[in-house]
Amino acid sequence: MAIYYLGMKTFSRSSGKRGSRATSGAAYRAGERIRDERTGAVYDHHRRRDVLHKEIVLPAQLARAGRGMDWAGNRAALWNAAERAELRKNARVAREFVIGLPHELSHEQRTALTRRFAQEIADRYRNAVDLAIHAPRGDARNFHAHLLATTREITADGLGPKTTLELSGTERHRRGLPRWREETSAIRERWATLANEALEKAHVAARVSYWSPEAVRAQQRSRPRLPMAAFRIERRGGRSFIGERIRAQQRMMLERAGRDPSTPATRGPSVGAEAAHTRLTLARTGTNRLGQLWNQTREIWGALRSRFRGREPTQIPARAAEPARETVWQNEGSEGATRELRARQGRERGGVPVLSPDERAQAAARAWLRYREAAQSHGSTLESDRALEQDHTKTREDGRDYDFSL
Repeated sequence: MAIYYLGMKTFSRSSGKRGSRATSGAAYRAGERIRDERTGAVYDHHRRRDVLHKEIVLPAQLARAGRGMDWAGNRAALWNAAERAELRKNARVAREFVIGLPHELSHEQRTALTRRFAQEIADRYRNAVDLAIHAPRGDARNFHAHLLATTREITADGLGPKTTLELSGTERHRRGLPRWREETSAIRERWATLANEALEKAHVAARVSYWSPEAVRAQQRSRPRLPMAAFRIERRGGRSFIGERIRAQQRMMLERAGRDPSTPATRGPSVGAEAAHTRLTLARTGTNRLGQLWNQTREIWGALRSRFRGREPTQIPARAAEPARETVWQNEGSEGATRELRARQGRERGGVPVLSPDERAQAAARAWLRYREAAQSHGSTLESDRALEQDHTKTREDGRDYDFSL
């Protein structure tokens, strides 16, 4: 099948140790021998045998005039003039377009397609375009063409000002031109259109497609981003529960947005807000159960420290508890009783333990008393919160941990 490819690069004197030269690039791509008049270097590539076609395309208005344009048709004269026209040490001398040609087309059809694209570039920017079509290397389908364009407009008297493609963003804005990204996106889209027209004219079913940067970003937003561990597990053929959960969140987000999960995202910035709302919804429905228990534990510990720091627990009056719950507290000497209390509370209140502030304070007070009595029976001291925490995590001789954090 045909594959879309259009690459762009520049020849600048500031790149590399010695800088790149347009004369060297033109000699290599066309398979010729060119002498650089500015430096005296000679670039000889006439032994190349993979150059299928080469020509220089000029703007249509100058080609029709035909007066005094013989120098532009000479490859060595054209690129030596481009080198002499630039005076800055970091000047951009040439711009290259590398395009992948459909292998389904014949040589004549590929040549006509490349010439048409080069002619549109020359007419659009009023510059000279030196095209060369190369035969594949390695892969027999890799027919491609190099379009080396001057960065200055070409006139009957020589090279003129810089083309609009080489202008800075400030200058483009001042002239009312679109941004450089939009300009290059239009060039890439135009090449896809011309290639598809050539394929359709040749009665070939294959087509090429160009995705703009906006479409690519929208497609990326529609795909869930998996952690590296989950990605590697699934790549090995395993099952990642984290990956499945992320995809479930993504599907819920797309359904809330009213779109088909298989279509690319188009809502842009609102996708992140939708994802955050989806995560919050899942947490409220009980998916993040561990986080809820952790928050409840922190609240009870905070109530314990704020209410009883520097005071005796017996100074806090305890409200009479419910009979069923009081029975559990009296028998709560192990973790099993604590789990029984939590399970009962969960059954009574819809599966999620919910305690009022007074109930949490009473639970903390009773836990404090039980812990203090157990600590005193083992000779421990409770002089500071640090010692309290150390004693809390220490296993007693009877093999039990006295847990007062609930």
